[in-house]
Amino acid sequence: MSDSRPTRRLGTDQASLAEAGRLLAGGALVAFPTETVYGLGADATDSASVARLYAAKGRPSFNPLIAHVADIGHALTLGTFDAAARRLAEAFWPGPLTLVVPAAPDGPICDLARAGLSSLAIRVPADPVARAILAAAARPIAAPSANRSGHVSPTEAKHVLADLDGRIDAVVMGESTPIGLESTILACLDDRALLLRPGAITREAAEAVIGRAVEQPEADSDTNPLAPGRLSSHYATRAPLRLDVERILPGEACLAFGPDLPPGTDRSLMLNLSESGNPVEAAANLYAMLRRLDEREPSSICVVRFSRLGLGEAIFDRLRRAAAPR
Repeated sequence: MSDSRPTRRLGTDQASLAEAGRLLAGGALVAFPTETVYGLGADATDSASVARLYAAKGRPSFNPLIAHVADIGHALTLGTFDAAARRLAEAFWPGPLTLVVPAAPDGPICDLARAGLSSLAIRVPADPVARAILAAAARPIAAPSANRSGHVSPTEAKHVLADLDGRIDAVVMGESTPIGLESTILACLDDRALLLRPGAITREAAEAVIGRAVEQPEADSDTNPLAPGRLSSHYATRAPLRLDVERILPGEACLAFGPDLPPGTDRSLMLNLSESGNPVEAAANLYAMLRRLDEREPSSICVVRFSRLGLGEAIFDRLRRAAAPR
């Protein structure tokens, strides 16, 4: 696709969603909303479509992609699910959970989408728009976040267009995404359960389902990550990010969380993820507020300290990667 060709805007009516599915089945790149963030879809069974997706995002091809399908029955045909993986799938699908399992022998997902790994990342999203598109496409769809690689993830259609207008074929102009953070990723491999990326499905919730501890993986890899979102630098703003601050520097924007503001706060350069300290509200606001502060071109963006428990673990994971050296 030529960079000068405009990206089509599609609605969320039945005919538009059917058209989005038809485009994906024909090898096009289509962005669409899920309950987590907007995803950029490509046919996960076709290496040429996946190669175009990598090029549009500027994404390293060693970073594996998540295969999205419309229902759990289809998902179970793509990989080998042990008892823990089956329990997690039955408990949380459709929903904001990605499972990494051994890929099924002779499965349809192309090597490029799996980054050459013998494992496969699979998700059944809950968002009705996403599921309608996936059903219309009638094949697994690779759908990483619909932004340039390393940038802040999109939670609104306008965020997608800010990064990818003219680089992809179409975007479904849906609502803002309700969760606002990428899916939890759990790997069920070699009789182990590993939390590769925290999200709305918390570690505690997963442990309650499988009846044992979810392990912490080894350090992040910038050469051969096991799953999406495992690069040490990710979700980055243009302005440098400082975490756990107690005092704001002159010219610095502030991302607050809760009613207490640190000394030196300039309210014209401040946004509050949740004035009441609600982590669900904070997660939904995170990426949009990071983008809005970045657009004000501050010298840097500071983030106040907040609890790492529950959903706070996922919020801090995204901020830690955004603040990493790059």
